[in-house]
Amino acid sequence: MRPPCIKTEALICAMALAGCTGSIGSGARGGGGEEVVNDNIAKSLCVVDTPIRRLTRFEYNNTVRDLLGDTTRPADVLPPEEEVAGFSNQAAALTTSDLLIEQYMKVAEDVGARAVQNVGALIPDCSPELDGADTCATQFIDDFGMRSFRRPLTLSEVTRYKTLFDGAMNDPDLGRFEDGIQMVIEAVLQSPSFLYRAELGDEAPVEGDIVPFTSWEMATKLSYMLWNTMPDDELFAAAAADALRTKEQIEMQARRMVNDEKASDLIRNFHTQWLQLGHLDSVTKDTGVYPDFRGSLRSLWKEEIQRFIEHVILEGDGSLDTLLTADFSFMNEELAAFYGDDVLETVSGNEFQRVQLDPERRTGLLSTAGLMATHANLNQSSPVFRGKFIREQLMCDTLPLPPNDLVIEPPDLDPDKTTKEQFEEIGANPSCAGCHSLMNPIGFIFEHYDGIGQWRDEQNGKAIDAVGEVVLTDDIDGTYDGAVDLAQALAESEQVRECVASQWFRFGYNRTVTPEDRCSMDQLVETFAASGYDIKELLVGLTQTNAFLYRRAVTEATSEMGGAQ
Repeated sequence: MRPPCIKTEALICAMALAGCTGSIGSGARGGGGEEVVNDNIAKSLCVVDTPIRRLTRFEYNNTVRDLLGDTTRPADVLPPEEEVAGFSNQAAALTTSDLLIEQYMKVAEDVGARAVQNVGALIPDCSPELDGADTCATQFIDDFGMRSFRRPLTLSEVTRYKTLFDGAMNDPDLGRFEDGIQMVIEAVLQSPSFLYRAELGDEAPVEGDIVPFTSWEMATKLSYMLWNTMPDDELFAAAAADALRTKEQIEMQARRMVNDEKASDLIRNFHTQWLQLGHLDSVTKDTGVYPDFRGSLRSLWKEEIQRFIEHVILEGDGSLDTLLTADFSFMNEELAAFYGDDVLETVSGNEFQRVQLDPERRTGLLSTAGLMATHANLNQSSPVFRGKFIREQLMCDTLPLPPNDLVIEPPDLDPDKTTKEQFEEIGANPSCAGCHSLMNPIGFIFEHYDGIGQWRDEQNGKAIDAVGEVVLTDDIDGTYDGAVDLAQALAESEQVRECVASQWFRFGYNRTVTPEDRCSMDQLVETFAASGYDIKELLVGLTQTNAFLYRRAVTEATSEMGGAQ
């Protein structure tokens, strides 16, 4: 049975049913003079309209895991989110359709059916037989509703969900306590208050039309930014005590959270998207050219990168420098055999362990076989893909699009030429030079790694030339010989450091950086620098900017958009 759209805030329900997502801002704020004044205040404080968005599939799965213990990843059947600015959690792309609403209904039904198979676990402190079905149902609605909506339910909401429960109990085809609880679960999981994050702010402005968030809203903002899931009991307790109001209170929780094991979900999710590791799942190679390639390598490559990143950030010094220049990694026996002489110690067994690498061949993230194989062609390395990756993901450059009539295909293998020689010819073409002069020379620096990321000293009987020139950057223009040389320069680059901060900004705030965010970005970069470019300190810093702490007030004009039930 599909429950009706439960009326929460009319605005949010209207947005969900209309398929809208985006910002709720200040709308019509009185006369023109007042509007200009408030706009100026917002710009001076680096406060912009905060987007309202629905949960991503990743967040939905994590939330029902923590809410109901459901580890089946039910949201995986939903359509993948569209990537915007390199990430799948951007509010601008998280639209809703009639079809998606129907799919949410089916997912909710499946989750609800699984949950009531052990209904006692849902209400451990109440027995329907001893305490009464109504008492236990009301207790469940209060607790489950609060945790699902990330706020206490209103009296009218409790009444409506109790009515659903009673309807199921009185239905001749249902009639069991479990049926009523299942109906409540299904309705809650389809509510806009569950599916959407709508942090609308407090009523009392701090200046002009700038408002802080309530403690309940701040608990949600913190949990989904740092854990990609719902708040835990400590956050809920802090919210109930209204103890998430000050920067100090928020910072204290943020530090606790980045040191919690749940932060590993965040670290994996961000780096999977930033480093485009999702492509690893479908990487394939010509085994005639690369006889060492096999499908099992895909998961090993990804695991190596993820374990390395998690170790550096969550257990090591956490520094960007280490991420880019470390001379160690994590491998099992099979993967170490694939790397061969690049691994300086013997590895046995299936368990991943820390290994020492040849520092003249391998350095940090950028020389991992997984990244090199991802940014390569079927039967050869790709200076274009590798150079583009460095430019866009680590330098935050926006590269020009190729001409519409240009056929984009890698050159055929030439047994008499190296890959570098072939791509140098492409770059010499006047119609290609504009883009390729920015990408190819950087890609050449990685030519010691073939199309599956294995080290090579020669190709087609010729010595590998891994010299490349980096141009048109803020601070790393120059000639570099090999990835180890370049990685050190990238680790010391202010452009790269600011780019990493802006990537986390986009991911953490679910939107692109705007000109109005300049002072928040400056604050974030300063925090990052003061920490010695520690990623965990950067994450804490994300919770201390005005862009995170405040929003434009929602006015009567914008709150009257809906009225849907």
